[in-house]
Amino acid sequence: MIADLITPGSRVLDVGCGDGALLDYLVREKDVDGRGMELDQDGVNACVGKGLFVVQGDADSDLGDYSDGTFDTVVLSRTLQAVHRPRDVLAHLLRIGRQAVVTIPNFGYLPVRLRLLFGGRMPVTRALDQSWFETENIHFCTILDLFDLARLEGADVTAFLPQGRKDRPLSLGPGLSNLFAEQALFRLEKQT
Repeated sequence: MIADLITPGSRVLDVGCGDGALLDYLVREKDVDGRGMELDQDGVNACVGKGLFVVQGDADSDLGDYSDGTFDTVVLSRTLQAVHRPRDVLAHLLRIGRQAVVTIPNFGYLPVRLRLLFGGRMPVTRALDQSWFETENIHFCTILDLFDLARLEGADVTAFLPQGRKDRPLSLGPGLSNLFAEQALFRLEKQT
């Protein structure tokens, strides 16, 4: 779904690119001028092994090194909840890219709420797949939270793609998606 939002031949930065699977696909299949940033050295090594241009960096501290408008699209997939300053990171994404594509696991997902309510413990799901003491996630958010943050940053949500179980696309608005989507994809553009 992320690749569908990327224009062929465009300049793309994938922040938190992991082993480079998405970036590699975009470079090969969409002919993008792709760059990556990854915190984990093993991920950087995997990317370099695929011939990708990736730097080791921290989204919280290193995005400020990029000039305004350097990229057409900046991708942040399942990483926003793991940074220390999500609002600052989102502001940088919108500054260095014409658009930002952000995906999040939805902590407002109904099964998550019910497991917390009736089980009394932090839930583990497919999208939130580690115990609270093992996860890198430090800022759990919901779909509605990300809509609010986008508005605070002066960004328009130009695409919203919620997904249910097994990555099934949902045709619901933000309110119902907040209950029934396990994760969601947002395309954000700074208001002019």
